[in-house]
Amino acid sequence: MMAKRKMSLNELSEKVDLTLSNLSILKTGIAKAVRFSTLEAICKVLDCQPGDLLEYLEYKE
Repeated sequence: MMAKRKMSLNELSEKVDLTLSNLSILKTGIAKAVRFSTLEAICKVLDCQPGDLLEYLEYKE
């Protein structure tokens, strides 16, 4: 979605008021959770829906 909007991670970080490292953790899929307020802020900046950013992956032990 960032590529579609021609936006860098640095620019998105500034616009949603998240640290670059926290945003990077979200982007790489390392994060196990995301706050709704963070998801809302990202969606507002990128003009998208949460479903455009999230993917369901079945957990396997």
